[in-house]
Amino acid sequence: MENLLKQIRTCRVCKEHLESGVNPVVAASPESKIIIIGQAPGRVVHNTGIPWDDKSGDNLRSWLEIDKATFYNEKIIALMPMGFCYPGKNKTGDLPPRLECAPLWHVKLLALMKDARLILLIGQYAQRYYLRDQAESTLTETVRNFRSYLPTYLPLPHPSPRNFIWQAKNSWFGNEVLPELKRRIHEII
Repeated sequence: MENLLKQIRTCRVCKEHLESGVNPVVAASPESKIIIIGQAPGRVVHNTGIPWDDKSGDNLRSWLEIDKATFYNEKIIALMPMGFCYPGKNKTGDLPPRLECAPLWHVKLLALMKDARLILLIGQYAQRYYLRDQAESTLTETVRNFRSYLPTYLPLPHPSPRNFIWQAKNSWFGNEVLPELKRRIHEII
């Protein structure tokens, strides 16, 4: 695992496409029990090099009902995005994750995490990649049908503060998904 993480952190495959430069962000251990697959680091995470070190991370930890020490304990939680580097900005927000990362690194990482008991798929990019034709036509419907992907996967929306409107429109998320998420997380921890 140590060698693979070093390879990922020194990867330069997408260098010419990354305006802000290369800074692959990942955290994993062969002992990781929960794997969180997100989209791609944002600007803040790109600058700090710490996964989920932003408001979205604060919201995610709140959803999981765990503290930072637990969240950043790689023996408990692995943090691997679909795109390991900050992709840059477009007119409406961040660009999508680079397409090269997941096929290049995910299978290798997952093969080394044999103790994993739950994979959280955060956002449509992770859900479409892992659930493929089992994903519903929208993120909302995929998350609403979260039980059909258990016990391996649990799809979630992105915990960005921008998604508070989505949460307000979809109260079932707080009433059904979050309690099940917390229960499973605490059962594994």
